[in-house]
Amino acid sequence: MRSGLEDVAIISLHTDNSGKVTELAVGSKIFVRADAGSDRGHFYHVTPAPPVAELREKALKLSPPAEAGPFRNPDLVEMVSLEPAIHLDIRYASGNNFLSTPVYTQARAFMQRPAAEAVVRVLHRLQPLGYGLLIHDAYRPWFVTKIFWDATPSEGKIFVADPQKGSKHNRGCAVDLTLYDLASGQPVEMPGLYDEMSPRSFPNFPGGTSLQRWHRDLLRRAMEAEGFTVNEDEWWHFDYKDWKQYGILNVPFEKLGISRQPTAVSH
Repeated sequence: MRSGLEDVAIISLHTDNSGKVTELAVGSKIFVRADAGSDRGHFYHVTPAPPVAELREKALKLSPPAEAGPFRNPDLVEMVSLEPAIHLDIRYASGNNFLSTPVYTQARAFMQRPAAEAVVRVLHRLQPLGYGLLIHDAYRPWFVTKIFWDATPSEGKIFVADPQKGSKHNRGCAVDLTLYDLASGQPVEMPGLYDEMSPRSFPNFPGGTSLQRWHRDLLRRAMEAEGFTVNEDEWWHFDYKDWKQYGILNVPFEKLGISRQPTAVSH
């Protein structure tokens, strides 16, 4: 008579020196953990060949693709002029990005006014919960999209826009952002890092901690409530509903006016 114990496998966890689980053993089978969470050691970097300076020189000589229109007149507004509680961490103005080199010459964030005002309303939704918004990128001149495309190898191109189509960033209707804690001023942890080219960037990625996923989903719900749609490959990237009504822009930050005084936005 069989007791049933013959089919029972011993399950055990293997950890590293810091206590993080690295493997799951089920009997004689070993399953290596694929979800490393927000581990900077797994951040994907690109080493462009040719270098960014050469790609920039080439891109600045080109023009965006022609579009039929008609489009609304652009009305780019600087985000911090609408609401000083919006914080900036413009990664492409520093070396802290997937190219490891500055691409923007100024750390600024602009959006078309209706989209910018919607972001402010999102902030006002989140503040009572103890969170603010930290913007990594917003309006992006077309020539920068061209640099990203030319610098990124084929396996990473799902994370960058095709310059022949232009991006919603080029139209001033996309924003890359995350949450920060109002009490500490520090960014909250998400399942993956900003600009990480891995499955951890997917908005439905099941890994990370439950708190990281809760923060990611809170951001998504708040943005969707104000007319934004999350990018299917990037939890931080949101597109405003009216993006089709704006054409591709290629105006450098240096040629955009500086907004000195914040203006009120209705809740």
